[in-house]
Amino acid sequence: MNQPNRSPAKIKALPPGRTLARGLRVKCPVCGQGRLFRRWFTMSRRCPQCDLKFERLEGHWLGAVAVNTMVTFGIMFVALGVVMVVAYPEYPIRTMLAVLLPIPVVAPLLLFPVTRTFWMAMDLLLRPPEPGEIRSEFLPGNAEPENSR
Repeated sequence: MNQPNRSPAKIKALPPGRTLARGLRVKCPVCGQGRLFRRWFTMSRRCPQCDLKFERLEGHWLGAVAVNTMVTFGIMFVALGVVMVVAYPEYPIRTMLAVLLPIPVVAPLLLFPVTRTFWMAMDLLLRPPEPGEIRSEFLPGNAEPENSR
């Protein structure tokens, strides 16, 4: 009967800032392990340290594709703005195409690992890990309550 109150409001969850920063640095959002990719486009199934299951649901990586697309479009719009400011008042179409067309081809390839781990971090904040997806000692529910003494 003297068990600590483990209600969800009192349990320490994954810290949002640290979790997202780890995702942006291509590290495991839970434990910070950095060896998640065997090759540029080949990700391990689980984290070697905390055993986080990376593909948590079927279609899980569609969110990473969306993040990659949004970042690529952002880069395109910034590049278009820079080209327009630099080229003002004349807009040479060939130069603009030479600068802008490689972006949607190259950016998604370069951003692939970053957007994948960042999406993983966002997903973990929205849907905390459950038993079976991660080693039990890394589950947020196993943290000590904030007000425990």
